[in-house]
Amino acid sequence: MHLQHQPEFDDILQPLGHHAAEFFLAASLYHAKKISFARAAYLAGLDFDGFKTRLTEQFGQGYGIADAGVLEDSLAVGKL
Repeated sequence: MHLQHQPEFDDILQPLGHHAAEFFLAASLYHAKKISFARAAYLAGLDFDGFKTRLTEQFGQGYGIADAGVLEDSLAVGKL
């Protein structure tokens, strides 16, 4: 799926780096507890540490622990 957005977002997203729209969509879904950290990192096209770093840069914290995502995240970390 190719993400399309209104052209007015271009000026806002461009300085935020490569695949900024995908990152912010994945981060929003993660913060809304709709997807796990591991899934959000994957959707953003980043590895675990890269996604955590980018979350910290943009939101002041790298991750939060939600009951629904703990098992999936634990399994993902175990695979590293």
